[in-house]
Amino acid sequence: MFDEIMGKFEGSPSQQAVIRLLLERGFSVNEDGRVVSGGIEIPYTGIARELEIDRRVVDSTTDAILEDPELREIFGNISSIPSLMDLAPVLDLSVLTVEVGAADEAGIVAEITGLIADRGISIRQVLSDDPEFTDEPKLYLITDDPLPGDLLVEIRELPYVRRVEF
Repeated sequence: MFDEIMGKFEGSPSQQAVIRLLLERGFSVNEDGRVVSGGIEIPYTGIARELEIDRRVVDSTTDAILEDPELREIFGNISSIPSLMDLAPVLDLSVLTVEVGAADEAGIVAEITGLIADRGISIRQVLSDDPEFTDEPKLYLITDDPLPGDLLVEIRELPYVRRVEF
């Protein structure tokens, strides 16, 4: 699906950058063509500044979204999810990052969270990158307690795991 969305903006790397930012941040486009997070409007100038593009590119991208029924449906229903990853050090939580080879394989999250749960470690949050949105998707697990070294090794030795970072 991601490739289809980006294909609609083929020939415009700046518009593709806007699309990528909207998807990564969970920003939606309302019926007035404004970029929003919930009910809060995100100014085009702020988006343009971050992407180092002209704000008119953001405007033309949201116009294109509203003109395409499929894009209108997608970007009208996106929402963001708060992440504990950046707060983990402040809240004395631990973050485990797992890079996998075949992210679309079934059971990855279940197996890894099962190994952690079997040790009696509480998982506060699980986040994963969508394999369609990124070339190197990762699984992030935020736990109340640090994971013991032997558990990290056990996770690292799973056949689909490429790398573990704690």
